[in-house]
Amino acid sequence: MDLEEAYQIYMACQSMLIILVGAVPEYHIEPVTGRLDDDITQSVKFTEDVSSIVTEWDLFKHEAYKVNLAGSLFFAGLLIGNVLFGPLSDKIGRKPVFLTGLFFEVLFGYGTALAPSYEIFALSRLLVGMMNGGMALVCFVLTQEYVGKSYWAMTGTLTNMTFAVGITLFAALGYYVRPWRDLATAANCPGLLLFLLCVTLPESPRWLYSRGHTEKAEDILQDFAVRNGKGRILVKLRRAVGTSAPKGSSPGVFQLVTHPILRWRTVVLMYVWYSCSLVYYGLTLSAGEDKGNRYLSVAMYGLVELPAYPLCMYFINKQWAGRRKSMSYFLAFAGISCLLTMFVPESGSLLSATSLALVGKLMVSAAFNIVYVYTSELYPTVIRNAGLGVCSMSCRVGGILAPFVPSMKSLHTSMPFMVFCLSGISAACLGLLLPETLNKPSAETLDELSSHTYQRILQPQVHLLEEKHLIDHKGTDSD
Repeated sequence: MDLEEAYQIYMACQSMLIILVGAVPEYHIEPVTGRLDDDITQSVKFTEDVSSIVTEWDLFKHEAYKVNLAGSLFFAGLLIGNVLFGPLSDKIGRKPVFLTGLFFEVLFGYGTALAPSYEIFALSRLLVGMMNGGMALVCFVLTQEYVGKSYWAMTGTLTNMTFAVGITLFAALGYYVRPWRDLATAANCPGLLLFLLCVTLPESPRWLYSRGHTEKAEDILQDFAVRNGKGRILVKLRRAVGTSAPKGSSPGVFQLVTHPILRWRTVVLMYVWYSCSLVYYGLTLSAGEDKGNRYLSVAMYGLVELPAYPLCMYFINKQWAGRRKSMSYFLAFAGISCLLTMFVPESGSLLSATSLALVGKLMVSAAFNIVYVYTSELYPTVIRNAGLGVCSMSCRVGGILAPFVPSMKSLHTSMPFMVFCLSGISAACLGLLLPETLNKPSAETLDELSSHTYQRILQPQVHLLEEKHLIDHKGTDSD
């Protein structure tokens, strides 16, 4: 199990924690007559034995919103973490940012388990989310940059598959560890073990190379060769275009706005990430509201993802499908599945709203997996983390809204699935405007991205706004 796979299990436990820690047991309210003045008050009687923040802090009726709020604060933290840690790791390195953030994530995770009040609990979830969001992004990029581009799709798929396994393991953990404080402690322990194992990790050779530290990158690659049984071979890297820039002058997040090619890619990708997150987490978090065994429901919403990843591995490497079409079609099928839930019984048959929701979860899981790999290939190395950070930031907006979408059933039973349907289909249409990256070279610098040769190779299918810029640019050069 590599770095990213181990972190995905820990991240899954933290992301899904609120489903079981915030479980709402069956209850009814009984009137109680006061002894002195015959005032009638109300007493809550729980009909099942459940340990959660709801039962400890009486989060029901007019206080019930606090459970969803705690879930949204976690995703708000993810958003903040993406903004802070993405550009920071582009400037000072992947490893130091990852280790620092992971240390504080574990620390705040234990704060969740020991919280004396709801307010402290909610604050700890915000802080855990902040660290989690930054670390997930940096960890993903670091893992991708440890291997060659030809392995990006495979490593990205395997690590996202591990997140699904993590959801299932968390459901099993919750089944055996019922007290919510014990569950929060147990779910945080993998993070401590992961931190101890990651202290000796090397820096990303791709990041070192993009910053002009060619000798250090060569040393790390030589060490990789030894570990892979290749022996002590000589590694010599040519200096790429743009790597000789002085320290401190690396591209910043504003390049995503000012650079004409990156600008339009980022706008489309931000909406795709937002939709993936809203549908993915909205369907997953609704598992806690399903009637029946909540632990089995959570496990099912994790297990149903597993078939999505072999499908991804097959389609994204086929020339007739590639990254772009595969991502868009999976999103469209997710939206259609959610749409069909409005025309079948809620449960009780093979073709029910629950089974179609699981199909929708499978489809959006496939799309979510592809968008990680696809986005990595659309951004040059020098600004990849910043690009992923901004896209992931919009993803977290979807996560912030996701806990409240299932509660829209109070307006109409089909309202949540209508939201998921429209989000999935609209994102699928926009995704078709992006260029294909399968079997295309990955840019290391902005100069390579903007060069005529690179654009001619990579841009035959870009949308009209990018194409117009290139034509205008050529016209200016000829003058």
